[in-house]
Amino acid sequence: MLERIPARMLLEWMAFAELEPFGGDTVYIGHAITAATVSNVNRGKGKKPAKVEDFMPRFGKKTQTVEEQIQFAAMMTAAMGGQIGEDNNG
Repeated sequence: MLERIPARMLLEWMAFAELEPFGGDTVYIGHAITAATVSNVNRGKGKKPAKVEDFMPRFGKKTQTVEEQIQFAAMMTAAMGGQIGEDNNG
């Protein structure tokens, strides 16, 4: 399937993953919820409650421009033997 997916469709999936995470990052959510809960039940009086996001690892993700995303999708499509361009699926 990866060799047939158009760059546009790959970009759509990448955008969807930003809105509704799936895959690797979702592994950490449960641990972050547990860590935030433990932290909050043990916090001192007057201290601000921890958020789940405080316990999510950050792996140096940077915000990409649309042009960078298109270039990355085209590169990945070509690297996997796909063709860049329109087809009936995209």
